[in-house]
Amino acid sequence: MTEKDIDKTNFNSPTIYPDIIGRGSGGGIIPAERLNSVSEYYFSTKLKEVAEMNTRGLDVISLGIGSPDMPPSPETIQALAESAAKPDTHGYQSYIGIPELRKAFANFYQKWFHVDLNPATEIQPLIGSKEGILHISMAFLNHGDGVLVPNPGYPTYSSVSNLVQANVITYDLDENNNWCPDFEALEQIDLTNVKLMWVNYPNMPTGAPATVELFEKLVAFGKKHSIVICNDNPYSFILNKKHLSILQIEGAKDICIELNSMSKSHNMPGWRMGMLASNAQFVHWVLKVKSNIDSGQFKPMQIAAVVALNNSEDWHNEMNITLYRNRRNKAEAIMKQLGCVFDEKQVGLFLWGKIPDIYKDSGELADKVLYDAKVFITPGFIFGDKGKRYIRISLCASEGVLQQALERIKEMC
Repeated sequence: MTEKDIDKTNFNSPTIYPDIIGRGSGGGIIPAERLNSVSEYYFSTKLKEVAEMNTRGLDVISLGIGSPDMPPSPETIQALAESAAKPDTHGYQSYIGIPELRKAFANFYQKWFHVDLNPATEIQPLIGSKEGILHISMAFLNHGDGVLVPNPGYPTYSSVSNLVQANVITYDLDENNNWCPDFEALEQIDLTNVKLMWVNYPNMPTGAPATVELFEKLVAFGKKHSIVICNDNPYSFILNKKHLSILQIEGAKDICIELNSMSKSHNMPGWRMGMLASNAQFVHWVLKVKSNIDSGQFKPMQIAAVVALNNSEDWHNEMNITLYRNRRNKAEAIMKQLGCVFDEKQVGLFLWGKIPDIYKDSGELADKVLYDAKVFITPGFIFGDKGKRYIRISLCASEGVLQQALERIKEMC
């Protein structure tokens, strides 16, 4: 098989490597049972289809993935290049990250969130915050333990919980409640064996902003029921000047863990630079898992991340407010052209809109836009059944590309 053949191959097809697939399905080598509880990530499979369409010259515009298309600050890139050129920066690194990085994360939290963290004991650098979801789950969940997962919500919360064989208990988020948990409904659930609750504010996919009142309720709920509250907080800078952390709430550190990431706020998705913050005991338990799985992060990237964490307020305003505000205007025009309605108070890297009644679900509209307009948008059903009547548009495309997508959709309509 040549390189050209590989580029055109549909790797979802059962005809690819049939001898291997056949051995597995015929009673020979079979995967672990835990794989039966998860499927391949939606974007992994759908982007293969988009790539195949592009090989046929269809030039699909992708408005699906939340991968910032702008580079980090120039100082960040310069720091990476200078450090990588040194001969002594290429060895294995500490599992807890270099001291300078932990100190930079602590300073970042103090400056922007007014949260005091001990860099030596209350911060754990991560190879992206997605990694942290697995490590936290492995550190706190035994087989059959309950974990509260939002619907709609980031699919990884459920898939990782299933992989560690926890009992996934979904809780509904509703637009009539500002996409916040219904605490009265949660109190009606048997919480006896629930150990962990995933929350994500500012919210993805709905764009609902974080509030102090919500965080206070979550901390009180976690303490009342001895449930670890995990807030996944990578979107607090995007279209949002009110930066909130659940750790700002008095006593939150006793029961809460916060994940954060440099992927969105610092234009560093491929760098895989994230962190978690909590009390020293929780951080130590997570480290026991992590230290058995990876061998640390590339030191030049850690050094560059320190520089990025010191980006100026002007840089953040330009990249995370002005740039995305202009793009949001284009995304809103696309939503209106599709007959969708949305909340203008949304923050974050996406625009979440409710589809017209003429479509049976978001998948039908997303496929129509993909095949008729050659524009890829995300159907809300992938975030849970509470998202089946919504679509999501990523702002990770230039104004020009968003305008081109709008023109194609106008022709389709």
